[in-house]
Amino acid sequence: MVTVSPPEPWSYALHLPHDPRAPRVARMTLRAALAGHGMPELLDTAELLTSEMVTNAYRHAKGAAAMRVRGGEGGRLRVGVWDSNPHIPPPFDRPSRPLRTAPAADEDDGGRGLLLVRLWADDWGGYPLGDDLFGRGGKLLWFELGVAAEAVVAA
Repeated sequence: MVTVSPPEPWSYALHLPHDPRAPRVARMTLRAALAGHGMPELLDTAELLTSEMVTNAYRHAKGAAAMRVRGGEGGRLRVGVWDSNPHIPPPFDRPSRPLRTAPAADEDDGGRGLLLVRLWADDWGGYPLGDDLFGRGGKLLWFELGVAAEAVVAA
């Protein structure tokens, strides 16, 4: 069975409670959206990066989070994760640029998730939100993937 993607961009939004199961729910939602829109070639990388960003939202914010998944022209995918913590971790507080921060030490419990996003996404960033759609402020971190970039990562 062949799935045909609609010619116009599409998007889905998901409200995530502050719950340790939120990354799994986000991955399942992303998997369903990409399968439904005929984008399986992006699934592995998108699923990993989404999981890392939703996990960070759970670990570093005290409240709910939200995820938005958008498909665009040319097989592009954009995933945004909102949380209530206004702190934007570097280098997401600046426009995309080459990685200049040291990776986490072997004994560190964290610090690798956003490194994966920076290394594997085609583009990424973040910005603060005043009164966002949930009326709580916070921040939005996002990443983009494209079919061509996924093929390079897989190779």
